[in-house]
Amino acid sequence: MKKNLKHLLPLLMAGTFLFSASCTGQGDPDSVSDNAEGTESAVTEDIEQNVPENITDADTPAAGSGDIVILYTSDVHCGIDSGFGYDGLYQIKETLELNGDNIILVDNGDAVQGEPIGTITEGGSIIDLMNKVGYDVAIPGNHEFDYGMERFFELTEMADFPYISCNFNKEGELVFDPYIIKEVKGVKIGFVGVTTPYTLTSTTPRYFQDDNGKFIYGFMQDETGAQVYEAVQSAVDAVRAEGVDYVVVLGHMGNEVTSRPYTYKEVIENTEGIDVFLDGHSHDKNQVEMKDKAGNTVLRSACGKKFDGIGYVRISAEDESLSTGLYTWESETSLPELMRIENPISDEIAAKQSELSDLLNEVVASTAVDLIAYDPEAVDADGNPIRIIRMQETNLGDLCADAYRQQTGADIAIINAGGIKTDIPAGDITYGDILSVHPYGNMICVVDATGQQILDALEWGARLMTDESGAFLQVSGLTYEVDMNVESSCTFDNEGMFTGVEGPYRVKNVMIGGEPIDLDRTYMLASHSYLLKNGGDGYTMFKDSQMILNDVILDNQVLINYITRAMDGVVGEQYADPYGDGRIVILE
Repeated sequence: MKKNLKHLLPLLMAGTFLFSASCTGQGDPDSVSDNAEGTESAVTEDIEQNVPENITDADTPAAGSGDIVILYTSDVHCGIDSGFGYDGLYQIKETLELNGDNIILVDNGDAVQGEPIGTITEGGSIIDLMNKVGYDVAIPGNHEFDYGMERFFELTEMADFPYISCNFNKEGELVFDPYIIKEVKGVKIGFVGVTTPYTLTSTTPRYFQDDNGKFIYGFMQDETGAQVYEAVQSAVDAVRAEGVDYVVVLGHMGNEVTSRPYTYKEVIENTEGIDVFLDGHSHDKNQVEMKDKAGNTVLRSACGKKFDGIGYVRISAEDESLSTGLYTWESETSLPELMRIENPISDEIAAKQSELSDLLNEVVASTAVDLIAYDPEAVDADGNPIRIIRMQETNLGDLCADAYRQQTGADIAIINAGGIKTDIPAGDITYGDILSVHPYGNMICVVDATGQQILDALEWGARLMTDESGAFLQVSGLTYEVDMNVESSCTFDNEGMFTGVEGPYRVKNVMIGGEPIDLDRTYMLASHSYLLKNGGDGYTMFKDSQMILNDVILDNQVLINYITRAMDGVVGEQYADPYGDGRIVILE
């Protein structure tokens, strides 16, 4: 189905440009996606989808149609000036309402973290914008917890909309309501929330523990996924019992191999009674139809990241049919900037950006080379850049790890690739650039670690080499090889925390300071509190290590200090190769 921007967003038109949409429909047999049965490719590969097309014709429902439209966002990651932006979202919402639609606005998590505005305000500015746009309900993503549990609850209290979750619990008791019912024009819609249990290791595990290191918060995690499936089914059954007409799951689950057994596909296959599954976490834009446990069709929709897509569910007032789809924005220039949108949200965003601009635009250094997290040449099947820093060595990974080692005087340094977020192009480096690379505010630590602990850490980081993994380690002061012919034999518990290695190591030929690693020797190891103290990404092997330096300085400040002091303010030719200087060799 094609939609014409002139009809959908008349308030935005100030010139000619392209806006695209894709959709699947439960009431329209011509709109069924190619993978209607939810095949295995829905998890292990990019899901085949309806590719968004540039709009040429219009069939947008006429004004006054009375349809119910659920607009949803996912993985915004503080992208207030990218894609549609919150001001573009507000304009879409207002325009659809002028066209006679009835709007419900929801968010699938990871809204408050990812850009300097989130880091500096600890998510507060984003919640403020969400309030002003008029969200009706949200769920927590894994990165909603990045500022700590106390701040997480402060943010949920600041929100004018409720958070829901059927599996986030404290010592077995749900923290939020598992569902909420919204009634529009006599139609009752039940929303159920669910968040991936891998949140425990993809943010700071320490935040979910008590003072003794015991996990007191959780997400119904187990080895099989059964507890999550049961939690979703229980919530669906309960909301169905209240007489709703439709059940919509708001999920932060994803479609990646590393998200098993908690992917959207596995949840749908093991439950029944869901009409639509709106999903986040994996940043895809796939529109899928598949069968649930009872053989009924479920629509699954995802809308990308940082406002490059806004998803919708349309409930027809004419025949009560369901359809899902996306409004997508593919230009590098944000829609509000290109169209010069002026509305209450754009004014609010301008005010917030003005407050931060002086600090963020301050030039602190420069680089003669492009420093990369994303491959400068290769793209995925959808034409998007590949975040190779989570799969192999890059020059930005080398730079960040070198900063840790040089500034602390440690023998070696390791950084989980998930803590290095974006590229730095050649030219001036601003404070905002540094914050974008290290947005989490992790504190630098140094421990005494044995060679065996270091080897275990390298093995844990290399266990998922066929897909992006934030646990993959960028290193300084050591080199190693990864033999892809050896299957990973790492073991882990229900919370996804490392417990050991059962078989041969795929990590080989580890050299420290030009000499083979000594498994019995103690080395000074620099990293950050997330990994060394809090077990981030499941790294438990250092939990009993002696702390030499404890939370000495922020990671972004260490990077600034290294560039400005050790390199006289210029990143030079020693980092010229985007793929690094050969510290990590992958044997295919």
